[in-house]
Amino acid sequence: MPLGTLDRNPPPFFKQGPSALSKLMVFSAFALFLMVADSRFKIAQPLRAGIAVALYPVQWVALRPMQAVSGASDYFSSLTSAQRSEEAARVKLALQAQRSNLVEQLQLENSRLRKLLDLRERVAIKGVAAEVLYDAADPYTRKVVIDKGLTQGIQAGSPVIDESGVLGQITRVHPLSSEVTLIIDREHAIPVLNARTGARSVAYGDPTQHGGQLELRFMAGNADVQPGDLLTTSGVDGVYPPGLPVAKIDKIERRADSGFAHIRCVPQALVSGARHVMVLAPITEQLPPRPAPEDPAPPRKGVRK
Repeated sequence: MPLGTLDRNPPPFFKQGPSALSKLMVFSAFALFLMVADSRFKIAQPLRAGIAVALYPVQWVALRPMQAVSGASDYFSSLTSAQRSEEAARVKLALQAQRSNLVEQLQLENSRLRKLLDLRERVAIKGVAAEVLYDAADPYTRKVVIDKGLTQGIQAGSPVIDESGVLGQITRVHPLSSEVTLIIDREHAIPVLNARTGARSVAYGDPTQHGGQLELRFMAGNADVQPGDLLTTSGVDGVYPPGLPVAKIDKIERRADSGFAHIRCVPQALVSGARHVMVLAPITEQLPPRPAPEDPAPPRKGVRK
């Protein structure tokens, strides 16, 4: 073969085209352009919607087994929880029925004694139902916010209870919400009465102990208190109606080097997870107004004989 007729070009198999670096730069620029265009003009939104619609049946089928297993486990756990809740509710209902019979008997005796002594009947306690919205943002206090305020007649100083006992007191009122300071707040104090002995004392909040407890201060070391004693409101402060459950004595420490006992109490109300509460009117708002003092009669002038 003559030398002038040789094909000096490489065969098509060895033709590489543009270099790898050139391809990387081109495709990177194109990807950057697509990202900017999508963020500014949403050009890929119809494509995403179409892909999502096309893949939805696949996702639905893929999630069925997991949802079936989760639903079965939730069903059995919910069934067990419902059975336990029903059993606890039955026990609580029986105790409440027994207590209700005792309360009715005590109310009848109280009514007869008041009629015998010619005393004024107690005024019915008025209340407003409310729902807890969230905990207050202050980490150094124990407060919650409820969904009732000035428009619903809520007043500062009103006591707040739940289905188990005293929860706290209204300390700040807004037009549509109110702030409740819980009884376990370190700035809160409530006069209490030992239902077993009738001894009066004051319970102070202590949020540092086991999620929040109460402490009976200035109680003598030989005071007649026992674990399990129920503390109720005494009503001497003019805020809380008497007889509302507050706490139960949990632990008593009597020290030889101190004349006072260290008494810890567990609140009866659900201070860490209350959802629905009742706001009561203070006792001072329900009592009749006191009569105004009469002006002293002017001294009579002596009559000259």
